[in-house]
Amino acid sequence: MALKNLPKICPSCGKRLSVQAMHCNGCDTHIEGDYNLPVMMQLSAPDQQFVLDFVKSSGSLKEMAQKLGLSYPTVRNRLDDIIAQLNQFEGDEQDS
Repeated sequence: MALKNLPKICPSCGKRLSVQAMHCNGCDTHIEGDYNLPVMMQLSAPDQQFVLDFVKSSGSLKEMAQKLGLSYPTVRNRLDDIIAQLNQFEGDEQDS
């Protein structure tokens, strides 16, 4: 069975979802609770890919700009936007 992308936002109210249950396909173990998604998983799939590529490029914005075919300032701005999102997610977790 193909795995689906993990939904992060409630389709009814637009608030962030939490994980309630997990299942091991190997041994059929079920784990239930109320868990927040890790901060990195709260990013959109394209932003997660950007962070992965950034780490793989050893944090070189110059290399990222070349890879993406974008200017250095554009890549820097995207990184700044992602950092702001991560800070917001961390703040939201501390408030709950």
